[in-house]
Amino acid sequence: MRWKGNNMASKDCVKVAVRVRPFNKREKDAGSRCIVTMSNNSITIQDPRNQQNRRTFTFDLAFWSHSGFIRDTQGLFIPEEPGGRYADQASVFQGLGEGVLDNVLQGYNATLLAYGQTGSGKSYSMLGYGPNKGLVPTLCHQLFQFIRSNQDTRQSQVFFSMLEIYNEQVIDLLSRGGRSPRALKVREDQQTGFYVEGLRKVPSDSAAQVEQLMEQGTRTRTTASTHMNSNSSRSHMLIILQLKQIFSKECITKQSNINLVDLAGSERQRSTGSETDRLKEGTAINLSLTTLGNVISALAEAALGKKVVHVPYRDSVLTKLLQSALGGNSRTVMIATLSPADICYEESLSTLRFAERAKRIQNRAVVNEGPTERLVKELKAENAKLLLRLSKLDQEGRRTDEETKELRRLLTHNQLQIRAIQTLWEQRLQEALKDWEAQYTTITQERTMMQMYPYLLNINEDAQLSGVIKLFIQDGDWDVGLDDTSPRSISIRGLGIQQKHAVFSNHSRRVTVSPLSGSKVIVNGASISQKTDLQHLDRVILGSNSTFLFMGFPSERSGEDWTRYDYDYFHSELAAAEGVHLHALWEQHRALQTDPSLLAVFYDYIRLMPMVNEANQMSQELHKGVEFKLEIKNLAMSDSKGHDLEKEVAVRVRSVDNKQVWVWSKAKFINRKFLMEEVYQQQVGGVSEAEGGALSGGESRDRDPFWDPVEPLHLGSAHLWLQSLPFRISVDEQVEVMGPEGSEEAILHTQLLPCSPKGLPLGEDEILIDPTELLGKRLDFLLVLDQCCGLRWVKEARSRGVQIGFRLFDCPQALYTPAVWQNVNPVLDYRAQFTALKTSPELLHYLQSSALVLELWGLQDGCSELESCLDGVRMTPERSFIIDKSSSPQNTAVDSSSSDLSSVLDALYQDVEQLRISNAALRKENAVLREQLNASVALGAEGGRGRGERRESLRTSCDADFARALKVFYHGMTSVRGQLQRLRRHRPSEEDDLLGLRLFVDEHFRLLKDFGEQLEQCVSALKHDVAAIVRRKREKSGIWSER
Repeated sequence: MRWKGNNMASKDCVKVAVRVRPFNKREKDAGSRCIVTMSNNSITIQDPRNQQNRRTFTFDLAFWSHSGFIRDTQGLFIPEEPGGRYADQASVFQGLGEGVLDNVLQGYNATLLAYGQTGSGKSYSMLGYGPNKGLVPTLCHQLFQFIRSNQDTRQSQVFFSMLEIYNEQVIDLLSRGGRSPRALKVREDQQTGFYVEGLRKVPSDSAAQVEQLMEQGTRTRTTASTHMNSNSSRSHMLIILQLKQIFSKECITKQSNINLVDLAGSERQRSTGSETDRLKEGTAINLSLTTLGNVISALAEAALGKKVVHVPYRDSVLTKLLQSALGGNSRTVMIATLSPADICYEESLSTLRFAERAKRIQNRAVVNEGPTERLVKELKAENAKLLLRLSKLDQEGRRTDEETKELRRLLTHNQLQIRAIQTLWEQRLQEALKDWEAQYTTITQERTMMQMYPYLLNINEDAQLSGVIKLFIQDGDWDVGLDDTSPRSISIRGLGIQQKHAVFSNHSRRVTVSPLSGSKVIVNGASISQKTDLQHLDRVILGSNSTFLFMGFPSERSGEDWTRYDYDYFHSELAAAEGVHLHALWEQHRALQTDPSLLAVFYDYIRLMPMVNEANQMSQELHKGVEFKLEIKNLAMSDSKGHDLEKEVAVRVRSVDNKQVWVWSKAKFINRKFLMEEVYQQQVGGVSEAEGGALSGGESRDRDPFWDPVEPLHLGSAHLWLQSLPFRISVDEQVEVMGPEGSEEAILHTQLLPCSPKGLPLGEDEILIDPTELLGKRLDFLLVLDQCCGLRWVKEARSRGVQIGFRLFDCPQALYTPAVWQNVNPVLDYRAQFTALKTSPELLHYLQSSALVLELWGLQDGCSELESCLDGVRMTPERSFIIDKSSSPQNTAVDSSSSDLSSVLDALYQDVEQLRISNAALRKENAVLREQLNASVALGAEGGRGRGERRESLRTSCDADFARALKVFYHGMTSVRGQLQRLRRHRPSEEDDLLGLRLFVDEHFRLLKDFGEQLEQCVSALKHDVAAIVRRKREKSGIWSER
């Protein structure tokens, strides 16, 4: 029956609060900077890349929990000064929880939502940790305290439910026997709305019972996330408290539902924005959170008076269950949690925007009256009428046996109904107490064993789920794996776990682990293959990603805080074993201080590591024949100035059978990973075809998340520097094509040839001393790509091919060479002519400071070749590509760079400037000589002609000498630049010992010495040539002046 309100519904806006948490260990170690400030109920967030870019938001409540706190002797976090600004758990409950409790006791439905990115403090605010109790346990404690103090005026009944929504499946976390093999269905009743069919409702009469039920649900959630390979940070947890208050005297009942929702992490995916995934819409993992955002946006627009045609409640399981909380019969509170660290700027800003929309939503809450109590009331009224009728019959003396029997039967039936309704609560409570006692016995037994034996403690990505599972290693040998048939076996489940995975032995207070054949065991970041001793607080990973912390014998535990060994610690240790850690990234970036972009890359890497391991294991078990590998791409490979830009994490995907290769972005891989989980659970987890949906059974290749159509693959880039072109000096170089990870992919033979409009190379007489002479004049040059040598891409598979692509200055489209196949050293023989009709200052600056980025693209069987698109490209009648279309003068600024290469180039530019000044002085001297020669009128006509010829010969000779000197200088600098690149790539190996480091230092010193000598030789030769030219000119001019 429909709940009805005993008063008119009033409009209530969703109450929104924001809480700023402290830096976590990851952010402290990285030296993160706080970018969030708070004043009263206003939050201001600053863009770390632009300090002038600030956004301010105002909410109903704001809690500053970032700083200004201490930890007391009981482990509670409290303000370091009385009345300080720090908001502890008690302050948060006072601001939010008390209002929720008051609404519930009045008979309103109430909802408390926690929203924010993973690790922002949602679970801590909702559930708490240790002695710092969160909103849920504190609310339950206050609720039962109120019930006890008011039990004389009312009878109160509390029912507790706990469920999880993962990948659009509803899981009952309190179901007997752990996780249900099948997901529960969400049904709709025309009167009561959406509900979960078969969800267990457990009666509770104390806060201790509720806490025990929450612990049971958390244990089920932890075990389930391991068994089903799910990610807790992508799941939603709902706690539902149903409160019935029966007022006997008033003969009324108030029934309230409290929805306490810990939403999945809301982090945004960093993506280039240009990449699309053909299966992007296939996954349901983010559907609920996305739909929740759409529902809130629609309701926010409706609150502003806009016409909203449709609110998509039915598009996801979560929004179906929260329909009453969002725009319906509920008083709703949202707490948005965020990190103030600079590396979390995008996610924190997104959270604030989401919360700002949510505060506009208007609900219509009413006090609810339950149908069951109305039935009791009606039955009692009917019994009163029956008794009155019996009394009248007795008084009138016209009672018949049959009539009396019928009346008494009806009276008895009504009384039995009333008794059944009233005793149902007590019976269900007794059953719940029996379950609670059995669980309490199990907990007591576990605590006893903790004081006797060492054990493995689970570590989960969600801190709330860490430390829940304990695997005790009693005396003797114990088989750990999927098999649980042996009495001396410890059963664990997860990706990559074998039937018998490893043997843990406990003999004479010595614990060892011995991997069995084909199993993967990692201890402290290193893979092991033989018996290994375990020490207290060793980190153990079994299979793909079952992470455990080894807790030694009780005598070895000194009460230290093991929580520092969190999920990130495990995978940072693994990354360091692979040579990836913050110190190495900073060295590559030559950063003198913390760079948020590098921190983001590092944490992306350690976050994706376990996901890549799981993807590889799923591929192996499903016989997909696909391998996944993490890569850190250096975006400087695509920068025309060669600057170190942001790095990014990508996943290299390789088919074992046909050696096809793909490179997926982080966002694409995460999306595919969730789809892989769906396929894996359907085929290995035993999900039926009807439940499996489109990907069940033998999914088609087009729907297979492990496969993609092959596309051209960016293998690497080479930089061909253009600074010789303004001098009209040709370049003939062999440039290295470097991959995103710094590997040499090929050697490319290239030429830059200044030429005439018809494409004929210019001679040395056309070399310019001052590049500014080009301004406003026509410039033509040829780009020649002769040959590509040593193609590593083709060496790996001879059937492959390559193309070279590039884009010059303002050319609107990229140009590509014809494809060449099945050749490690292909001849490209590609020539393209470019023309600037009127050289602008922007083009001149580009040529002097930039390089032409030549991109090497790999082709595979079945992929289409890259074609040059000439849309918007202008060409001369000689078929030369026109660049520098805009010749309007603009102020240009020389980009500054802190890199070593730019410093060297700056010094060279200064030398060239001095040469230009010297050239100007020589021109001035030439003018003086010209005047002297003109003044020699006494000489004959023939003598005058002879002197004119000598003067012209002198000027032509000097210019040619300058041109040759500059040409030699620039060719020498090509070698210097190559030596500099080798220096930048020369780094020690992570596995080097002290002797290896000494050898590295010696080699590095030798390379540095060679670089210095080559640089000094080039500059000295240039200075020597210039001095010789000036000396010869002065000697000749002196001789002529004497004559």
